[in-house]
Order: sequence, then C-alpha cells, then structure tokens
Amino acid sequence: MTVSLRQSAAVLAACAMLAAGCTGQDQPSATPSPSPAAPSLAPGCAATKVENGPLPDWARAGFSGDARAVYVLGVQGEIAAVLFGHPLTHDRKDGASNKILWVSREASEPGTLTIKARREGTGEPVLREVSRGPGPSIIDLPGPGCWRLYLSWPGHTDTMDLVYAG
Repeated sequence: MTVSLRQSAAVLAACAMLAAGCTGQDQPSATPSPSPAAPSLAPGCAATKVENGPLPDWARAGFSGDARAVYVLGVQGEIAAVLFGHPLTHDRKDGASNKILWVSREASEPGTLTIKARREGTGEPVLREVSRGPGPSIIDLPGPGCWRLYLSWPGHTDTMDLVYAG
C-alpha cells in the first residue's frame, strides 16, 4: 500500500494531538514540547519545483546528450511532466502549444493516462486523457491559475500542481 505525504502528515498530526491529550495534566504545559519533524506540505503551485536542468536518469529515454529540459516531478515521484510548452499558458496566442511529455518512472501496462485537473483544488474537475499514455500530449485547460492534477495510468497514480499563465 502506498502512503502519500499528506496521509503521513495527517497520521503524525493525529498522533501528536492524541499524545498531547494523554499527558495526565489538567493544565496545559507552560513550555510546549517541540512537535516531531514533518515533511513540508505547502499547498498549491508555490510548492511546485519547476526544474530547468538534467532530467532524472529514469526520465531520459529518447533524449540525447545531457538531457536538459524544463520539468516537474509528481509529488510521489512516479511521473515527470517535461514542459516543452513552458510557460504553460491559457488561451495561447503565440502559435505555441502546451506540449507536455509525460514520463512514468516505471514501465506500465499499455493504457490511458487520465488527468483530473482542478483549479486551485476547488470546483468541478476538468478531465483530459492521453491515449497510450504516459507520453506526448497537448494539455490545454480552461483558465489561468494553479491547477492540481490527479494523474492515473495503469497500475500507478501521482499528483502535481502546474501553473497556467493568463
């Protein structure tokens, strides 16, 4: 079973609250004890690390040389989005496209990469599919902003946040 960073942080937080409630003291302690170190879970695109450099070794198939590109890794590290259309832009007028090459860390059964995207994590999801994915795609979304992408393909899932400029 795969446990996400958010699930791990939620378990740690619940354990910390339970431990704090089981001190046997009627009054809160004057000196709060430090909480255990938890992974940083800053939400949204502010936490997204857009890399511009060599691709991870597992994402280099089909590239030559030092395989430098602009890319984003999924939160769980299961997928890379190589952004040939960087910056991704809503309603492009420059003749370019929002081309993304999706690269799975591990080989998977042939199938479809399904993308459920929600702007800033709210509202109804927008669905996109990449047949025979992960692979090359043009992913246009209906408006600018920070989009949370829930990605699934045969035997795998991951998430990532991507910015689409206005």
